[in-house]
Amino acid sequence: MSNVRDGFVVKNAKPAAFYPLYTRKSESQHQTHYCPGCGHGIVHKMVAKAIDSLGIQDRTILISPVGCSVFAYYYLDVGNVQGAHGRAPAVATGVKRSRPDSIVISYQGDGDLSAIGSAEILHAANRGEHITVIFVNNAIYGMTGGQMAPTTLLGQKTTTSPLGRNPLHEGYPLHMSELLATLEAPVYIERVALGDNKLIAHADRAIHRAIENQVKGLGFSLVEVLSPCPTIWKMEPLDAERWVRDVLTKTFPLGVFCDRTKEVRPQAVSQCVPPLERIPEILGISESKDTVVSRPADSLHEIDPALDLQVKIAGFGGQGVLLLGEVLAEAGLEAGLEVSWLPSYGPEMRSGTSNCQVRVSHKPIASPLVSRPNVLIAMNEPSLRKFLPAVKPGGWVIFNGAEFPARCQRDDVHALVKNFAQTAAELGDPRVTNMVMLGAVLQAANLLPVDYIIGALERLVKKADMIALDRRALECGAALTKELKFELGVHDESGSESKYDCLLQ
Repeated sequence: MSNVRDGFVVKNAKPAAFYPLYTRKSESQHQTHYCPGCGHGIVHKMVAKAIDSLGIQDRTILISPVGCSVFAYYYLDVGNVQGAHGRAPAVATGVKRSRPDSIVISYQGDGDLSAIGSAEILHAANRGEHITVIFVNNAIYGMTGGQMAPTTLLGQKTTTSPLGRNPLHEGYPLHMSELLATLEAPVYIERVALGDNKLIAHADRAIHRAIENQVKGLGFSLVEVLSPCPTIWKMEPLDAERWVRDVLTKTFPLGVFCDRTKEVRPQAVSQCVPPLERIPEILGISESKDTVVSRPADSLHEIDPALDLQVKIAGFGGQGVLLLGEVLAEAGLEAGLEVSWLPSYGPEMRSGTSNCQVRVSHKPIASPLVSRPNVLIAMNEPSLRKFLPAVKPGGWVIFNGAEFPARCQRDDVHALVKNFAQTAAELGDPRVTNMVMLGAVLQAANLLPVDYIIGALERLVKKADMIALDRRALECGAALTKELKFELGVHDESGSESKYDCLLQ
């Protein structure tokens, strides 16, 4: 790469695809911050040069996961998305399919791609995703202290193989390029090395070609780069470079393992994102004469404009915990509000723990997590004991039981305690305990108009007789609380209010 400055031709200038300054460390923003002799800075420049040469800076999106690879977003002035450990190919797939005109580069290390991310890279390659993968292999976990990686050499000592990698205990090094080359979909796979200037120049050409393949619409390309890691290998930079050339390449031979670029025809990646107006139809949620719920025209005006529900619903599996949360979330959608629903449950179909977190708000929701609920619906005592301490002062607690357990009372929340399961049984089916409790909290706390809840039930519950029973349960739950005037404290089974002074444990 070259340009002209003050009449002189400058070779190997800083690529335009780099940021002018690197803000990772304020004291040295003019340079990269990798260890001396690390290969990442070299590979970054190769990627940046290719982006400049191909004229794709405004189209490029770089996907970087955790580990040393993550710091790429400090240096490359392109679109940047950070993925979870190992998930970069999956994230890259989503980005490319949603933005087919972009150039998507997944930038990963060996502890990431060949370990926790082995499934992601395998299936992305097998699908022939139109992405480019840069795989930096230094045969060890670099950032986290030098543990053995899937690519660690036989006999190589690491913090987790202090006697050297033994194939009887730790298996053999994974040859990712060779493995992926057995698949039918990839168009180009090559292994290169940063072992000397000649090898570095060849690696530069390979990375340019892999990115250019995507520009041409040829399909999945991967370049594996054998790279030095002097700090973790406990070597001087020049010794580490020689070790790449003389030792690492013996286990991982250099070369092209797959090249179908002359066989495949360029393919335009189809626009996979449907038009916005078709999404309700695709999801099966478009309203029809059969699904429109009759409700007062001014129902939405009944909703508090400052509404920000943060609900935790918890109990045993089989009590309808998740459905209750779905109904609340679906009702919020029906009302035109922002919603989220996040389930959590054990492996058991019945009797295992189960809870979900629901948020309903007029404002955009930053996170679906509910760590400080303002509404807790506890369907059993273990759930009450677990989540009651987190309820915000002034919040609501609805508990399925005859009374609050010993040493669990709070006098700074609105709490309703009743045997809702018994009420459901009297209605003919204990499974509607969840709807009795929902009816009670809707009436007591005035959360959402019941019309939206009924509309949600009609979409989520398919059996007409069960919908009818759920509606009766909602009405019954509302009737249980209609005459109560809630102050801070606990309303017991008889409907009376009592105050408690004991502290939570």
